[in-house]
Amino acid sequence: MIEQAQTQLNKALHHLESEFGKLQMGRANPALVEDIMIEQYGSMQPIKNSASIWVMDPQTLSISPWDKELVGVITKAIIAANIGLNPQSGAESILIKVPQMTEERRKDMAKIVKKYGEDAKVSIRNIRWDVHKQIAKQKTEKEISEDEAKDLETQLQKFVDAANKKIDEATKQKEADVMKV
Repeated sequence: MIEQAQTQLNKALHHLESEFGKLQMGRANPALVEDIMIEQYGSMQPIKNSASIWVMDPQTLSISPWDKELVGVITKAIIAANIGLNPQSGAESILIKVPQMTEERRKDMAKIVKKYGEDAKVSIRNIRWDVHKQIAKQKTEKEISEDEAKDLETQLQKFVDAANKKIDEATKQKEADVMKV
């Protein structure tokens, strides 16, 4: 039960890191576009399943679809995602110049970073709540003793505290990165 909770806590932390990676920071990063969904052959797929995405220089992303007919579809999907990027499509590839961030945009990003951090903490609290319910259920059904339940709760709280500390550190670091000119 505790191992399962620890796995869920790690998944919540990993999700936070992936969300932070998707934030546009004024630098080219494939994570900005790789999960944007496009329609390909009648099904929805992320761009990363249909194209190579690489960083040409710190401000430029290049996307080369494996099927050249997808250039227009990918371009439209990036525009429709409304993430502040303006793709320039060529015959076989798409170039995206990532704009420099303004001070106002940095402040907005810092708010988004805080929101993601709070969302991760809510996720951690929900995991803790679910495990507490499982422990209480086992205790009432006499599957575990009160001492075992107390030990499990203490162990769980240590993992939750460690996860919350990691969230705080990651959020603080990402805020500093956002505000850095």
